[in-house]
Amino acid sequence: MSGDDESAEAGLSQVSSRFLQVQTTTDARAEAVELAREAVEARLAACAQVSGPVASTYWWEGRLERAEEWLITFKLPASGYQALADFIARSHSYDEPEIVATPIVAGSEGFLSWIEEETLRS
Repeated sequence: MSGDDESAEAGLSQVSSRFLQVQTTTDARAEAVELAREAVEARLAACAQVSGPVASTYWWEGRLERAEEWLITFKLPASGYQALADFIARSHSYDEPEIVATPIVAGSEGFLSWIEEETLRS
């Protein structure tokens, strides 16, 4: 790996450790909208987007399942992950909800600052 590649990766890891997108799914649009609203209202995320329906195929309790689900994507500082994950686990109707975090490796300075500002307000 060249020195330039190492510098680029180091810069990305600094950004990626600061902000996340966290996603979950649910089988009802109303529940998705409510989880999104509650999380943003509580400042656990700066925003939440509900998409769907999406066609999901997965194994559950030894059986292949197919379902129509709604995807919720939350944007937040990485430092807020555990509080959001706890909220999802506590509030979600699924026995074992999907809670997956993906680092935001790059983004506009203004948007990332906005995420931080909106989750700091009380």
